[in-house]
Amino acid sequence: MTQIQENLSRVLDSIRAAEKKAGRPEHSVKLLAVSKFHPAESVVEAVRAGQCAFGENRVQEAVSKFPAIYEEFPNVELHIIGTLQTNKVRKAVQVASVIESVDSLKLLCEIEKQAAKLDKTVSVFFEYHTGEESKSGFLSFEELREAVQFCAEGNAPHVVPRGFMTMAPFTDDKALIRASFATLRDCAERLRAEFPSLPLTELSMGMSGDFELAIAEGSTEVRVGTAIFGERNYSVEAKHEN
Repeated sequence: MTQIQENLSRVLDSIRAAEKKAGRPEHSVKLLAVSKFHPAESVVEAVRAGQCAFGENRVQEAVSKFPAIYEEFPNVELHIIGTLQTNKVRKAVQVASVIESVDSLKLLCEIEKQAAKLDKTVSVFFEYHTGEESKSGFLSFEELREAVQFCAEGNAPHVVPRGFMTMAPFTDDKALIRASFATLRDCAERLRAEFPSLPLTELSMGMSGDFELAIAEGSTEVRVGTAIFGERNYSVEAKHEN
């Protein structure tokens, strides 16, 4: 067994244990393996170990890695999880099946526009700011609701709104972290109740250091990178600017 296979097995065991501790059904939480700054060979190794869903922050890096992977493994699912500029949407829509970092109505409209050109359906998560220092995501519930309503009214037929995403604040205070996740869960519950026609079932929250807390608060997808692939090679960052 390779190191990545061992790491992947260990992370999945931890997720299953957190599900059990939280009283959640087994396999109710999916793993998104964050492969940014790791080579395509590492992604392939993870795929061969059974992992199918991957997250990338930078569109250019995703474009350089995933088309060749798709040729060998067409069932692989790529999520864009980093801040997405509107001028990168065309390439993002071409290479990814899910965009988790929708943080404005303007971006949502651009995704619909580019997906329509390709006659492709793209799933999205609405990113909501719940306290992380970067302040990415919708900054108010009203703005978030407006974007969800935009979809509910049929204005984005090439977009499937699957749920919500957030990043917890960078702190060791578990109470603050849990409060961040609870905030997203509560927002999701309100919007699911108001817009029952939309498939807003997913909550993408929790990373390597806090996914147990996220699972306890209702996460359906955790984003883990270093614990699977090892330390990132940041020297590739200059090559792949988003």
